[in-house]
Amino acid sequence: MSYGCQQILISPDKDLKALLEYVCTEANNLINCGVYYSRQYYFKTGKFPSKVDLHKQIGTIQKNKHYQALYSDTAQQILTGVAESFKSYIGLVKGIKKGTVTQKPRLPNYRTSGGLALATFTGRSLKLKDGLIRFPLGSLVKTWFGVDGFYLPMPTNLDFKSIREVRILPRNRCFYAEFVYQSCDVVVSLDKSSCVGN
Repeated sequence: MSYGCQQILISPDKDLKALLEYVCTEANNLINCGVYYSRQYYFKTGKFPSKVDLHKQIGTIQKNKHYQALYSDTAQQILTGVAESFKSYIGLVKGIKKGTVTQKPRLPNYRTSGGLALATFTGRSLKLKDGLIRFPLGSLVKTWFGVDGFYLPMPTNLDFKSIREVRILPRNRCFYAEFVYQSCDVVVSLDKSSCVGN
């Protein structure tokens, strides 16, 4: 099974732009909370928390406001990314001990305060209605602002059922939607007698 990615520039109105900025700001803040917890856990125990520990600690035990501002699947995707960055750090440290890595890696650090970060919505959390995809928001957003989601148009060249995730990507003061979809493997037959070279 293979996957494709299609990136579309979002042209938001004022309200949608405010929601996208809010989601990406909360994603940035949640990353910093995950990094803080992971670093403190490491300094005290010499180990890093797993992604399950991060989800449980930040989402359930601490009831973190940034976690609750995002849809639970989106918040978990963000914390999984934090856990994977610490796992990569461990792999690099092991590489130094084996001699396969020459540069000393740095412990994952915090993102810029007030910045914007990528937010990923899984396919199971999305709904299609009248050619628009509904992106859900967290319970606190509905309580605070009376908004429980936002909508983006569905690309006409993709099948909604094949979408695995949609990433909201802030870049260069613009927002992009990256549609990650499952695609069929294409078998190409090659006539070697028609090739220019070997």
